[in-house]
Amino acid sequence: PFAQEVAANAIALQKKYEKVGTAIELGGQDAKMIFFKESETDHMRSVSDMRMNGSCAGGTGAFIDQMATLLGITADQLDELSLHAQKTYPIASRCGVFAKSDIQPLLNQGARREDVAASIFQAVVDQTVSGLAQGRTIEGKVLFLGGPLFFLKGLKKAFVKTLGLDEEHAVFPQEAPVFVAYGCALYAATASDSFAVGEIIEKINSAKASDNIVTGEPLFNSQAEYDEFIDRHKK
Repeated sequence: PFAQEVAANAIALQKKYEKVGTAIELGGQDAKMIFFKESETDHMRSVSDMRMNGSCAGGTGAFIDQMATLLGITADQLDELSLHAQKTYPIASRCGVFAKSDIQPLLNQGARREDVAASIFQAVVDQTVSGLAQGRTIEGKVLFLGGPLFFLKGLKKAFVKTLGLDEEHAVFPQEAPVFVAYGCALYAATASDSFAVGEIIEKINSAKASDNIVTGEPLFNSQAEYDEFIDRHKK
């Protein structure tokens, strides 16, 4: 059955981490923040708010990749450079176009690439905190999830410093890159409308025989039709 990824994250967090206050996840193309609260009666933690930015890749892994490409290096090299920074510059992270217009003048003026790299990570932090928290306090133990926050040391460092977290309150789980998948598995285990893999394969194999499946016409009915299409478009 379908499991929305923010909800799946929340399920996994409640199963594995009892004392989490806030969870921040950065994916390749979206960012999520989940807030938890503790019940006054049974002291169990439950979700109080979920937020997600899926409409723009600003402040996500795609943004970091884009900035690394702008500098002519890989994301791993960007990460290594950031660890040797001495200062940071304000860089827009809502959109890659705006970020480029901030970064290019810095490079032209001779800014250290290490400082630019750290500034890119700081921009991601600022975008996440301002765009998703929107003034709400990020408190308690903070769990950092998703690929970028698992693999990029410079990004971890920027988040911890900005949020003023100590080692006890900044948690980076080993399962961070696959946490959503873990939550989906937990959800499927309790869902009433779930299927065994064998059943799904059988449904796929017999799907064409069903009258309920609407299939489109093939693009080309023969090799001759395809050849004619290619010849026409060459002109």
